[in-house]
Amino acid sequence: MNFQIEKNDKYTVIKLTAEKLDSTIAPSLKSELVVLNTDGVKNIIIDLSESRYCDSSGLSAILVANRLCKNSQGVFVLTGLQESVKKLVAISQLDTILTITKTLPEAIELFSVQA
Repeated sequence: MNFQIEKNDKYTVIKLTAEKLDSTIAPSLKSELVVLNTDGVKNIIIDLSESRYCDSSGLSAILVANRLCKNSQGVFVLTGLQESVKKLVAISQLDTILTITKTLPEAIELFSVQA
């Protein structure tokens, strides 16, 4: 498994433990996101602090997470972007539609503010 899942009351954290979010990992991440969503999880944080690389299939998985959360009136947060991943997200203009924080504690903070 290339990611760890930690469920909390208000949100679920998916921490990628691989250096690359690419076509070898993205399909299993997508299917895990669908399973979580089916189980009623609507607030998801994806932590990419250990990932130095992301390709289009990785971005696709991120967009799946965003759509699933939105469709279930939840919140999706992307956190821990390294410089190369941050550039890719900016180039594809996803930084305009995604909620992105620098660190996991900042992402978690967003949920403690909500009622």
